[in-house]
Amino acid sequence: MATLREIKNRIQAVSNTQKITKTMEMISAAKAKRATDKVHAAQPYARKLNELVSSLSSASKGTFHPLLRKPESIKRIGVLIVTANRGLCGGFNNNVIKLALLKIMEHTNAGIQVEVHLVGKKSVNVFKYKKVAFEKSYTHIDDKPSFTDASEFADFFMEKFETGYFDAVEIVSTKYLSSSKQTADVNRVLPLTLDNKSDSRAGSAVFEPDAETIMTELLPRATRVAFYQALLESVASEQIARRIAMKNATDSASDMIKDMTRSYNRARQAKITQEISEIVAGADSVS
Repeated sequence: MATLREIKNRIQAVSNTQKITKTMEMISAAKAKRATDKVHAAQPYARKLNELVSSLSSASKGTFHPLLRKPESIKRIGVLIVTANRGLCGGFNNNVIKLALLKIMEHTNAGIQVEVHLVGKKSVNVFKYKKVAFEKSYTHIDDKPSFTDASEFADFFMEKFETGYFDAVEIVSTKYLSSSKQTADVNRVLPLTLDNKSDSRAGSAVFEPDAETIMTELLPRATRVAFYQALLESVASEQIARRIAMKNATDSASDMIKDMTRSYNRARQAKITQEISEIVAGADSVS
């Protein structure tokens, strides 16, 4: 049985850990708030941009753009996997990596060559450990992704797609659905898919310059926004997952402290009772 000193040291150690997890929970909560605000701010722009591109596609029937190329068969796919640089965020990284490995296996079994690009140290470590080949890794994206970062990824994959090197491009990341729900998801960003439903307003609208020129300008921008949205949602989901994980750790530490405090009090009471018994026994022997 542990001594009183040992139990007291354990309580102090868990208490110190609890202070750390509580602090990390508060930091993650603040970062999650900033990240979700960015996601919510970017969503209306992304939706309106997609609506505008779809409207323009209705007004410019027959227009071809390399980003709209739909190959007859897919021979090579570019996959960007987005994870975090740090852990302590529950199953956030594992869920993305598990889904990514599953998709890579599906593509490989279908005879499709997969070129993998990794964002985040966690995916890099797992792929190296499992000896899964990847083309390039990026660990400079932290909790403040910029549109410039997203544009660099988008421009790289757009160039490869336009030249025919890639027949499709997918992003495997965590999709932010709400503050209470985030899920690992696969989003095929190239080739671009447009809603070609007829739009009466597009037919009567006058575009300056012509609809084809505007759409040619907007398609690359829509792709960059898709990459930026994926990075923003991943960061927001990471911070939410870390806040929840740290809250669970803090609550578990509280339960452990309560249990050990009860054990300490029982052991202390047993020691006091033993000392009283010894005193009584000694007094009886003297008398």
